[in-house]
Amino acid sequence: MYLLIPSAGTGKRMGADRNKLLLPLRSRPIIAWTLLAAEAASAINWIGIIARPDDWDDFKSIIADLGLTKPIHIIFGGATRQESVYNGLQALPPKAQAVLIHDGARCLVTPNLFNDCAAALSHYPGLIAAIPVKDTIKIVDQTGIIQSTPNRQQLWAAQTPQGFNLNLLRECHAAGIRQGWEVTDDAALLEKCGVEVHIVPGEETNLKVTTPQDLAIAEFILSQRGAGEHLSS
Repeated sequence: MYLLIPSAGTGKRMGADRNKLLLPLRSRPIIAWTLLAAEAASAINWIGIIARPDDWDDFKSIIADLGLTKPIHIIFGGATRQESVYNGLQALPPKAQAVLIHDGARCLVTPNLFNDCAAALSHYPGLIAAIPVKDTIKIVDQTGIIQSTPNRQQLWAAQTPQGFNLNLLRECHAAGIRQGWEVTDDAALLEKCGVEVHIVPGEETNLKVTTPQDLAIAEFILSQRGAGEHLSS
């Protein structure tokens, strides 16, 4: 299975002066935890990191320090996540037929979730990891007035990995360029193209590190997992 990791962010919401994936998390950069999980996932045999050229040297140094055995390729990042993933799709080897896409900032993902999503791709053209929403959600207008309360049983919080038939995803990205669609994840492109996207149960701890508060939570979760558990569960 081929894995693309969009990693071209700037760290603005983190309040950082550099790519947040380079920030330390329990003595390792954030991206290192993501890479270690991918290394430990038996289904993954090729990894592509999509990053800005300014960060390439840092990523290469991290990869070398981790001593990873799987081939890792660094790919030019775009101005948006959507553009970065498009670049990543073009960089995949010709023999690739399916791809997993995982945000580098979801550094608490387990190898099992990578493997589960990869296995599900033999049954579905598109899928995402997701968990049921626990909170009551309100639809609010621009003035701050509640407009409606959707049924919580039909609401899921999207995560990554997301997995797709490669040719289908390329076609949907091309349609997005033609139509001028701007989306925040690749599943939305398939939805706009009328393709069914399935849910794979995600993980409660698979949070996206976006703010300093998220970083503190990630520190706590890793401290609770114990040595090596992040790589085997």
